[in-house]
Amino acid sequence: MSHLDWHARAACRTADPELFFTDGQGGGRGSADKAKAVCAGCPVTARCLRDALSRDLQHGIWGGTTADERREMRRSGAVRG
Repeated sequence: MSHLDWHARAACRTADPELFFTDGQGGGRGSADKAKAVCAGCPVTARCLRDALSRDLQHGIWGGTTADERREMRRSGAVRG
């Protein structure tokens, strides 16, 4: 499945992109929780997270995780690559 294939099925495709990019922007924890709530109902969350990890995305909510959570996944060895 290509990036465009899974992205077309993503729950966030109709959401305001700024909701997912609050890291360091003063959006606060509540904003991250709102973005994660969108991810929680998404049929492609796992694919989105794999993509974010493979591209080492350093900002935003991807696959229901923050940049800090993805860094911790890598640091703890939960992700290989």
